[in-house]
Amino acid sequence: MTNTTKDPLFILVKSLSKSEKRQFKLYVGRLGVNTDAKFLALFNQMDKMDDYSEEVILKNGIVKKQQLSNLKAHLYKQILVSLRLNPVHQNMRIQIREQMDFATILYHKGLYKQSLKILDKAKGLAIDNEEKTAAYEIVELEKLIETQYITRSIAGRADELSRQAEEFSSLNLITSNLSNLSLQLYGIMLKTGYVRNDQELKEIKEFFYSRLPEVSMEKMGFREKFWLYNVYLWYSFLTQDFLSCFKFSSKWIALFYEHPQMIYLNPVFYLKGNHYLLESLFFIKYKTQMKIVLSKLEKTITDNRFPKNDNVISLAFLYIHLNKLNLLFLEGDFKKGLTLVDEILHGLKKHKDRIDEHHVMVFYYKIACLYFGEGDNRTCIKYLKRIIENKNLTMREDLMCFSRVLSLVAHYEAGMDYHLEVQLKSTYKFLLKMNDLQAVQHEMIRFLRNLGDIYPHELKDAFKQLHARLLVYEEHPYEKRAFLYLDIISWLESKIENRPIGDIIKEKSQKLIR
Repeated sequence: MTNTTKDPLFILVKSLSKSEKRQFKLYVGRLGVNTDAKFLALFNQMDKMDDYSEEVILKNGIVKKQQLSNLKAHLYKQILVSLRLNPVHQNMRIQIREQMDFATILYHKGLYKQSLKILDKAKGLAIDNEEKTAAYEIVELEKLIETQYITRSIAGRADELSRQAEEFSSLNLITSNLSNLSLQLYGIMLKTGYVRNDQELKEIKEFFYSRLPEVSMEKMGFREKFWLYNVYLWYSFLTQDFLSCFKFSSKWIALFYEHPQMIYLNPVFYLKGNHYLLESLFFIKYKTQMKIVLSKLEKTITDNRFPKNDNVISLAFLYIHLNKLNLLFLEGDFKKGLTLVDEILHGLKKHKDRIDEHHVMVFYYKIACLYFGEGDNRTCIKYLKRIIENKNLTMREDLMCFSRVLSLVAHYEAGMDYHLEVQLKSTYKFLLKMNDLQAVQHEMIRFLRNLGDIYPHELKDAFKQLHARLLVYEEHPYEKRAFLYLDIISWLESKIENRPIGDIIKEKSQKLIR
């Protein structure tokens, strides 16, 4: 039996909406001979199944075992062809590619003039919609056809096409270099998180500026500016310069509002830009602006013009809910946050094939923080355990580290002292192995390790001493990241004042000017 999550065809079939399934059957039935086709029988069988099973398919006699692989490949292709014809998926890129296909067919038939006419129209669409890779391909095809379709204006035409090819090639090279750098920085962020010391900052700085291409803002269009803001944003995140994160994510979103048609052509980048802007606002504690951006984002998503495909819907769920939780953390409203847990868990299940494991673990950590804030430490530990015991999570070492630190604190709060010593040893070994033992973590572990030697009447003084030691790191360029994951300062103040941590954070939130 094949694992459901590893069978691409089954996942594709299950991802289809009712209208897409109906269209597929209409597409298949356009020729009467297909109505009894084996691939349609296989589709119907898979549609009925809750879990993928080759045994069930073979038992129903749809196909012999040695033919199953070919039949599945054929069905996969037919579904994709059907989806391509669906108006929902007919975006501008597909329309441009379709025109290029038509022009190529006409060219092969020797109908050069008709082919050039279609290509000229497609090139205009590509330029207007910042599809410069497609525009470059169109120019190259135009050059090929012009060598066979001789006109009196060939000299001027040749110069024009050469100039366009050079311009698009140059801009595409800039975009490629910037997008490559963006991907590399994102990979570093997932692997190790924020820079932890001067040496790492130096390495990232050298890495970034040695790969950053020279650019001229005057010559750059939407696409080139988008990738430029993108790489600066990731660099700012890695170096924990959150004001710069705010600056470049704001430029990213402003670019979309300057070119509103790009919101609907590039909904994924629009959603991501809003997410990074909201995350930046969370880090600089600008809650008023955070509410405005979140509200505007939700309004845009509900606009009829905004694409509603599966990928966009999943990303909208992901970014809206992550930032709703962040806003509630900023306000210290853990109780309200708990009302979102069932909705989030349902969404994670619904979108499981399109949300990566890393983001699932981020949700688990935030849910754990909600329960910790509300004093339900055992449930907090339950969610942290899902992260700590996840052997497949090889990214975001910082998320793993702080999950372990929070687990230690939650064990202490829950009175589970009998687990604490084992947890301390395990966490300490893990942090040493990850080379991630920061001063804040070291202070926390040392404090928790010495708890057994502190008498009850001395506990409040011990909390005060730890609070004083940690306070100096709150604005430290590298140590402050610890407080992004867990507001240890507020937790200590809640222990000192014997009040709920939520009340402490709410009071701080009310004092925020922004």
